[in-house]
Amino acid sequence: MTDFSTHLIHHPYAPPDEFSAPQPGVFKASTVFFPSVAAMRQREWKDKSAYTYGLHGTPTTFTLEARIASLEGGQHCVLTTSGLAAIALVNMALLKTGDEVLLPDNAYGPSKTLAEGELAAWGITHQFYDPMSPDDLAARITPRTRLVWLEAAGSVTLEFPDLIALVGVCKARGVWCAIDDTWGAGMAYNPFDLDGQGLAVDLSAHALTKYPSGGGDVLMGSVTTRDAALHQRVQLAHMRLGIGVGVNDAEAVLRSLPSLALRYRAQDQAARALARWCLEQPQFAQVLHPALSGSPGHAHWRQVCGPADARGEGAAAGLFSVIVDARYTPQQVDAFCDGLKLFKIGYSWGGPISLVVPYDDLTAMRQAWPAHLARGTLVRFSSGLEAVADLQADLTQALGRLAG
Repeated sequence: MTDFSTHLIHHPYAPPDEFSAPQPGVFKASTVFFPSVAAMRQREWKDKSAYTYGLHGTPTTFTLEARIASLEGGQHCVLTTSGLAAIALVNMALLKTGDEVLLPDNAYGPSKTLAEGELAAWGITHQFYDPMSPDDLAARITPRTRLVWLEAAGSVTLEFPDLIALVGVCKARGVWCAIDDTWGAGMAYNPFDLDGQGLAVDLSAHALTKYPSGGGDVLMGSVTTRDAALHQRVQLAHMRLGIGVGVNDAEAVLRSLPSLALRYRAQDQAARALARWCLEQPQFAQVLHPALSGSPGHAHWRQVCGPADARGEGAAAGLFSVIVDARYTPQQVDAFCDGLKLFKIGYSWGGPISLVVPYDDLTAMRQAWPAHLARGTLVRFSSGLEAVADLQADLTQALGRLAG
């Protein structure tokens, strides 16, 4: 090589193979080199035994997929660009025109609008079932039903369903069941062994944006399963759709995973303490948190999630909601949220900063106002990593705005 630019591109130096450090290496690639044509033709990416193209995986993404699969109790995993993308991928891999999907009425809102929008346009019908009634689910399953979504705890209102009974209904009727495991994050319960005897969902979708990331700065999701054939259906759909995640985002999640258990436990304890304090405040007609004995589905949470630690409390994430008494207007509730200083107004959760979001029209999110919920305006809180005493003081001062 006589030209210096060519020499820079084709420089012969290669670093030693063995390098061990606390964090996995970050491998960025679209193109992957093959040593020969024969090797190119023989390599297989689907079983993660080799690399063929950056979209199909690198050592960085393969490592994260393996760790997420272990976290959730599964065996196979693919990464997606968000939690909603994980939900969409499951639907697209398993459903076709003429099929039906059932969703809990308290499901993540974008999951419901996906069914009402794109899935409906493709000739895939849907129904919403009462997540607190396995009988209602059983009654809604038809010969066209192929997939049932579960969510524990429910989005915003945080009811905890009878997962064991719901999965049992799906198994008895021969339909796939998938769970949104973002709240549980692999920490509260094992979606692939709900009863200690192997009762399992078929697939788990997870917004790694939340607790696995932990920083509020990464968008990513995953789909995990134990079934190799089911995984291949998801994996091939993943490939055909061209879904890929940035390896720097994968690196960020890998860096956060070692502290996941500590962060999850700390945010759980903070939310629990604040929820108990909120029970004593006359401005709140109801406090929703699965670990509270009066919260909808508490007995089901106890059955699946706890007690599993030295305190005998189980695990319950860092979310809680309150229903502000109906005597206060939505405008007063907004003023209460605006008055918070440590709780920032924003969607998502699982990061270091506490968040708050008011929902002034719950009927827009549900088929009807559930009988187990008090009337009023719902406000959802996500506990961060601030001191509980400081968060409680913030709530106290903001309640003055509510009265005003």
